Amino acid sequence: MRRSFLLLWTILLFWHFAMAQSVPNQTRRSSVLDLSAMDPGVDPCVDFYAYSCGGWMKKNPVPADQAAWSVYSKLEDESKIQLRGILEGAAAAGAPRGSVDQKIGDYYASCMDEKAIETKGAKPLQAGLEEINKLSSKAGIADLAARLVNQNILFSFSSDQDYKDSTQVIAEADQGGLGLPDRDYYFMDDAKSADIRKAYVAHVQKMFELLGEKPEAASTGAQSVMRLETQLAKGSMTRLERREPANLYHKLSSEQLQQITPLFPWEQYFKKVGLPSLKSLNVVAPGFFKGMNAELEKEDLGTWKAYLRWKLVHANAMHLSSAFVQENFNFYGKTLTGRQELRPRWKRCTDDVDNDLGEALGQAYAAKYFSPQAKEQALQMVKEIESAMQTDIQSLAWMDQTTKQHALEKLHAVANKIGYPDKWRDYSKLEIVRGDEIGNVLRARQFEFQRQLAKIGKPVDRGEWQMSPPTVNAYYDPQKNDINFPAGILQPPLFSPESDAAPNYGDTGATIGHELTHGFDDEGRQFDAQGNLKDWWSEQDGKEFDKRASCISDQYSQYTIIDNIKIKGKLTLGEDVADLGGLMLAYMAWKNATQGQTLEPIDGLTPEQRFFIGYGQSWCANERDELKRMRATMDVHSPDKYRTNGVVSNMPQFQQAFHCKPGTQMVRQNSCRVW
Repeated sequence: MRRSFLLLWTILLFWHFAMAQSVPNQTRRSSVLDLSAMDPGVDPCVDFYAYSCGGWMKKNPVPADQAAWSVYSKLEDESKIQLRGILEGAAAAGAPRGSVDQKIGDYYASCMDEKAIETKGAKPLQAGLEEINKLSSKAGIADLAARLVNQNILFSFSSDQDYKDSTQVIAEADQGGLGLPDRDYYFMDDAKSADIRKAYVAHVQKMFELLGEKPEAASTGAQSVMRLETQLAKGSMTRLERREPANLYHKLSSEQLQQITPLFPWEQYFKKVGLPSLKSLNVVAPGFFKGMNAELEKEDLGTWKAYLRWKLVHANAMHLSSAFVQENFNFYGKTLTGRQELRPRWKRCTDDVDNDLGEALGQAYAAKYFSPQAKEQALQMVKEIESAMQTDIQSLAWMDQTTKQHALEKLHAVANKIGYPDKWRDYSKLEIVRGDEIGNVLRARQFEFQRQLAKIGKPVDRGEWQMSPPTVNAYYDPQKNDINFPAGILQPPLFSPESDAAPNYGDTGATIGHELTHGFDDEGRQFDAQGNLKDWWSEQDGKEFDKRASCISDQYSQYTIIDNIKIKGKLTLGEDVADLGGLMLAYMAWKNATQGQTLEPIDGLTPEQRFFIGYGQSWCANERDELKRMRATMDVHSPDKYRTNGVVSNMPQFQQAFHCKPGTQMVRQNSCRVW
C-alpha cells in the first residue's frame, strides 16, 4: 500500500518475491528448500521458525554494515552488485549528453568522487544557510520552505489520488518535519527512549558545530530544535491512527487551510511552488497544521532559524564531506539501528541513483536481468493465486452474496504489474552534471517535486509505478487496485525451476497471496474495485470481518519482540492478515496445480512439509536489538519469527503435515482465519 499504509523506511521493507527466469551467468540451487538452513534438533510443532531457519541463523550473523541480515537482504546485495556493473559501465562509456546512460553514469561517478566532495566540505549548503540567516520575520518561512522543497521542512507537500474520486489527482499537504524516526520517540518514557532523545540532541549540536557554530550556540540551537519538534510531534497523528484511511482524507479549500494556519501564508507558498491558482487540496492531518500554527505564534525567530538550519544540514548530510557523513551515521546508523560500520560508498551511491533515477537505471537492469519469459511465468502464478482467492471468496460461509459479488468485482479488477512499467519515465528535463554531486541531488529532488505537482488536476496514470524496476520488494496499491512485482524481486534463488513445486508455492506463492490479500485486509477492504474509499460491505459482514481480524490482532499482541516489548497487534494487523491469507491461498493454488499428481517425499520430507518449510525459510533472518526496538515502535510488520510461527499455528494443514498434537505451541486452541 502507499505512503502511510505500507511504504516506510527501506530498512522496514520485509516482503520478498522471486520467480524463475533465464538469466545469464547465474547459478541456481536445485531446490528452493535448503536443508542446511534447518535445525532438525528443534521440534517443528514447538518452534517452526527455529526448525526451518536455525541452521541459517547460525551461519549468517549480521554484517557490520547492516542492522539486519536475511534471505531478502542477500538477494538485495546481489542485486546491488549487478547494478554496480551497469553504473560503472555507464560512467566509463562517455555516453551522449542527455542520454539515459549519461545521466546514470555521471550521477554515479559524481557520487563516487570522494576527493571532490571532501574538498567542498559544507560549502554546498552556504547559499541555503545565508537565506535562513537573512530571514527578518517568521512570515518569510513559507517562502523559504517553498524554495527548499524536499528538505522535510515542517510538512510534506505533494500530490495523490483523490480518495473519493480515484480517477483524479489532487494536491496534498501532510505532517512532517521531525528528525526522530517516529512521533512516539518524543514521548516514550522508558530509559532507552530517554537515552535516544539525549543522543539526538547531542547529534544535532554536533551537526551545528560542523557548520561552524561554537559549542555553546550549537547546544542552545539543538535544545531549541528538540523543543520545537516535540511540539510538532504532539500534533502529529500516530501510526495506528494513520492505518485508518478515513483519518487521512480532509479535502479543504485553500481558504479553509488558511483559516487553520493563519500565520502561514499559503497563497505565497503555493505561488512559489508553481500553483498560484490552487483551489483545494487534501489536508491529511489538520491537527498537525493547527499545532504548527501554534508554534509559529509561540516560538521566536531564533528558534525557527535553528530549526531550518538543522533541517537543511540533516537533509543533505549524506552528500557532504566525510565529517557530516560519519556524524549522521553515528546517530542514525549506530544509535538507532546498531550498525557498526558505514556501508561501502559504492552501495550508497548505487542506492542514490536508484532513488533519484530509478526508471533510468531500471531500463538497463530489466534489459539485462529480466526476460520476457520471466514476466510471463510470474504472471501465470499470480493468476493461479487469484483463481484460488476467487474460490475462497465464493466458499465463505460468513459473507452474504451481495458482499461476495462486490469482493469478486474488486478481485477481477486487480491490475497485475510485473517487472517494469509499460512506459518509461522521461528524465530529459533533469540535468545531471559530472562532478556536481550535491547539485545533482538537489536537481533530482526538484525534478521529482515538480513531477508530482504536474499531476494535480489531471487524470490518474494507472500505469505508473511507485517502486523502481531494480527494487527487491513488492506492494499492493489500494487506490489503483493493483499488485506490483518489480524485476529486482523476480530473481533467483527464492524460486527455482529445478525445484519441486511445494517450496516454490510456499515461498513465492505466499508472497503473491500476501500482496493480493492486502486488497482485502482491514485497510484495503475499505476501497472499492476502482480504488475509491467506499464501504461496499453489508453491516453484518463488516462485523464478521472485524471479529475475525480481532482474533489475529489479539494473537499477535501476545508475542514479545525484545525485553518486555510486545507487538502492537492493531498496528501490524494488515500485514498479519495478509501473511495468513497469503499462505492459505498459496496452499490452495499448489493443491490445485498438482491435483492428480503423485507427489513423493524428498530428503525424508513430505510435499506438504516441504511447502511449509519453503515458507518458513523465506523469513530466515538475524536482527540487531536496536532495530528490533525501532521496529516495535513503528513497523507495520511483525518480526520474522512470528510471521512464520503466528501463521502456521493457525493452519490445520500445517498441523497435519507435521503431526502436531493439541497443546503444542504451533497448535492454537482457537485458530484465527479471515481469508
